[in-house]
Amino acid sequence: MQRDASPSAAPSIEIVDVAHRYGDREALRGISIGVRRGEIFGFLGPNGSGKSTLFKILSTLLAPTSGTARIEGADVTNDAAAVRARIGMTFQSPSLDIKLSCAENLVHRGHLYGMSGADLRERVTQSLERFGLAARHDAKVETLSGGLRRRVELAATLLHEPRVLLLDEPATGLDPTARAEMWEHLVRLRDESDVTVALTTHLMEEADRCDRLAILDEGTLVASGTPDELRAGLGGDVIDIDTRDPDALVPRLREKLGVDASVVAGRARIENADGRAVLGELLREFESDVEAVRVGKPTLGDVFLARTGRSFRDVDEAARRAKEEAAGRRSRRKRRA
Repeated sequence: MQRDASPSAAPSIEIVDVAHRYGDREALRGISIGVRRGEIFGFLGPNGSGKSTLFKILSTLLAPTSGTARIEGADVTNDAAAVRARIGMTFQSPSLDIKLSCAENLVHRGHLYGMSGADLRERVTQSLERFGLAARHDAKVETLSGGLRRRVELAATLLHEPRVLLLDEPATGLDPTARAEMWEHLVRLRDESDVTVALTTHLMEEADRCDRLAILDEGTLVASGTPDELRAGLGGDVIDIDTRDPDALVPRLREKLGVDASVVAGRARIENADGRAVLGELLREFESDVEAVRVGKPTLGDVFLARTGRSFRDVDEAARRAKEEAAGRRSRRKRRA
């Protein structure tokens, strides 16, 4: 599914040293990355990594504190109207009016872009057909499944034929079948219409479908490249070892086995081209120290862990708890008031 977009062409999306602060909190810390024309590019990161803030900047909803971003050559701060004409944006939260029909939703979206009359009606028909929704032309959105609603969102987003499609967590609320259908449409847009697709995600399987990725953590760019390139940077196999004292075990592993070992997220970790051979030596030499062991090919989660020292799941859980605590504090303040 992945393909290589021409690296020599001017970037479709150009992000240069973009930073943003909410009061004392740094949401983005000098992000720089280019997205090529006609590729599917993913911004992968846990909750709180800065993905949504970056997309608010790219969609002109938020001005960066510093740095610049351009879409198809137009500056998101100084030429916002031109940027909006070039992009289609699908937000994480649904933007459809469920009491209206599919066609009515598209008509109202077209009015926002100054479209009207026969041209608008023709585009509505074409856009619904493009996403296999011709039979749902007059169906109320509230009668549709989650997957079909997402298709209507995409049809509305592409009504004015933008060159760049921005999708914020597009798989939210979709079952695996609907998610697969959505990706079929994204790939078709890329291959048949040369549309640039940029999306945010915290799902590893979704990130794996992208042509290239930028991994974000706490507002910082920690890695970028194709999924295969990112995984290859970790070597052939990854062995994670549960042990009582990983800090003491790691230097012994290096000395006795001659391997690249480190402590990652409270576990001893070995990265080696032939993990299964090393596993046998590990169990022979250190059986009494090993409580549990896992060996496998590197995943994008392993890449995140290696670059940040934290697991995706732990970061997401910490962000969820922080969000709940903040909501609790707001609720207590309201009750006191």
